[in-house]
Amino acid sequence: MWGPSTRPQLWLPPNPSNVHKTTRTYLPRDQPVMSHQDKSPDMSKLSAPLKALINAPFARPGPRPAPQQVQELYESIANDAAVRNLGIRSWLAVSAATTFTLNSPDSLPALHRVASSKQPDSAVQNAEFIREVGLKCIGFNGIPRTINSLNAFYASLPEDVSSKLSTTPSRRPTPENLETTLKRGRGLWDSVYRPFEDKLLEKLALAHPDLPVHILSSHYAALFTDPPPAERGSLASVGRVHTSLLGISCLRAQTGVGPQVLSHVFGLRKALEDGTYKNDIDGETEEGLQYLASDEGGHWILNTIDKIVEAIGGSSFAPGRESKL
Repeated sequence: MWGPSTRPQLWLPPNPSNVHKTTRTYLPRDQPVMSHQDKSPDMSKLSAPLKALINAPFARPGPRPAPQQVQELYESIANDAAVRNLGIRSWLAVSAATTFTLNSPDSLPALHRVASSKQPDSAVQNAEFIREVGLKCIGFNGIPRTINSLNAFYASLPEDVSSKLSTTPSRRPTPENLETTLKRGRGLWDSVYRPFEDKLLEKLALAHPDLPVHILSSHYAALFTDPPPAERGSLASVGRVHTSLLGISCLRAQTGVGPQVLSHVFGLRKALEDGTYKNDIDGETEEGLQYLASDEGGHWILNTIDKIVEAIGGSSFAPGRESKL
């Protein structure tokens, strides 16, 4: 016989009209139970905790701010370059590429002002050049930094400058230009890496068969080389020498890719060695190009990059986080 404390307790569902009086929750008898597969969450909204995690300070989700003395920094670089008889576009290529790499879009307007102050009526041309440098940085830094920085740079420009910038694309592939574009890219590759151009492609293919295909067709052909003047319109040219300066700047500012920095330092020298620099001197003198390719010029390039990195706050490419252990 069951005692009062041992008797099994039978539980019956209450009448639906009295559901609110119990701690259990019931659906109306005529409403089917929804399975996990039947649920349709609102995919257009994120929860507050997920938003907070995306923008957590330790993940450094935003760009680096411009340092207070950034204009003075660029002015000192410009003056130093002038003492060495270097053209504006050489120091501008180094400074712009480093700034794009460091993800500091607010520093770009100051760079543009300094460059434009050195040449009357050059604001539009300098803006076009900075834009083209930013575009080519995609091949070294990836797409997002260039998108964010170019958007911010365009928004910062005075209307009398931004309204005169080109709006016509020049790199759209067509059946008619594909062969010449690929040939142009292979020519740049050979110039940078000769005499190891073929051996390097073979090594890349061992890592992944599509790696050399992508590098040659999507970067060297479609991005690092410039379309012919007839197709480029008023867009700026960042030629053979300045593309090497751009590559050195991006890679040095990233940190952690010393072998690639070394390759592009040699690549700059190859431009003089094989004469490809003659196709696009871009306002630089022969003396200036010889200096850039020398040991002393190499020191100047790397030291200039390092000054900008230090001023803006160090590399933002996957910087280490302090261990909590």
